Amino acid sequence: MRKGNLEHSSNGYKIIVVDDEEGIIDSLSIFLKRSGYEFTGVTNPLEAIEKVKNEHFDLMLLDFIMMPIHGDQVVEEIRKFNKELYILLLTGHKDLAPPLETIRRLDIQGYCEKSDKFDQLLLLIESGIKAISQMNMIKDMNDKLKDTYKQLERAYMESIQTLRYTVEAKDSYTRGHSDRVSEFSVLIGKHLGLSDSDLKTLQIGGLFHDIGKIGVPDSILLKDGKLTDDEYSEIKNHPSIGAHILSTATIFKDIIPIVKHHHEKYDGFGYPSKLNGENIPYFARITAVADTFDAMTSKRTYRDALPLDVVISEIERCKGTQFDPKIADVFLDILHNHYDEVKSIQERYK
Repeated sequence: MRKGNLEHSSNGYKIIVVDDEEGIIDSLSIFLKRSGYEFTGVTNPLEAIEKVKNEHFDLMLLDFIMMPIHGDQVVEEIRKFNKELYILLLTGHKDLAPPLETIRRLDIQGYCEKSDKFDQLLLLIESGIKAISQMNMIKDMNDKLKDTYKQLERAYMESIQTLRYTVEAKDSYTRGHSDRVSEFSVLIGKHLGLSDSDLKTLQIGGLFHDIGKIGVPDSILLKDGKLTDDEYSEIKNHPSIGAHILSTATIFKDIIPIVKHHHEKYDGFGYPSKLNGENIPYFARITAVADTFDAMTSKRTYRDALPLDVVISEIERCKGTQFDPKIADVFLDILHNHYDEVKSIQERYK
């Protein structure tokens, strides 16, 4: 990073020098500015900590033996809020340098013995600046990749939402059903003490759990009367169809088990894979309870919504056969003691 005749022209990198000797600060100021760096000199280590907290610096040159605190204590404080600052330690003598274990623990990138000649120090600084430049480049690339990923994720979500709305347009029952199943699933998850990340998976899984109905013929999906065995077999394909639709996008990998297995039964007599007990994905077991509850409490072409006491009795009866008994018990507790939370969801999607 030498600038030769381009003395004092900045290369954009900011260096802070912390040393309680004014003479060292003055010498390094001339040397570093001549080499093209933006320079800040500080004699008080406590002031230096505040400067780093409030301003951006690329690299710090730090004296080890100082008052009122030594250089390793300065780094200890800085690392609490800044993990990226590149730090080079200056020592009056190499025997006075902190132990190697301390240097590693505090992520100090190197140290240099003080000298009247700054050639070795300049090489260390140039090496540090190259490392900083690479780090900045990688950070920029990661930021761009994150932006690209977010754009792709948004595009996938919009595409799948379009499919979901297409299903809802075909089947008036489905309209609002997926939203309610999503919210009921999240409600159960909250009462189970699940993490925000898990709740997000339940939310999206609930929204898309019936996406596979896009592949079910309208004549079956919209039929008023009882389905034939063949027609029911067609309906039972929708979880597998939905999982297949979502399998092309990695962002949906966490919700595919919900989409594919929300019709499995705890006793192993569900579909499509006849999984039983804890072999059924946990989130699918939660969604199964939410899905069935909404089906029972929604008006259909062939029946009215079932009364709450009938629904509670049915969930109680199906514990251990259709439903995971622990999850069913949590939902039954919600229905008995927190029904206002359920009612508010139903009111929103009438």
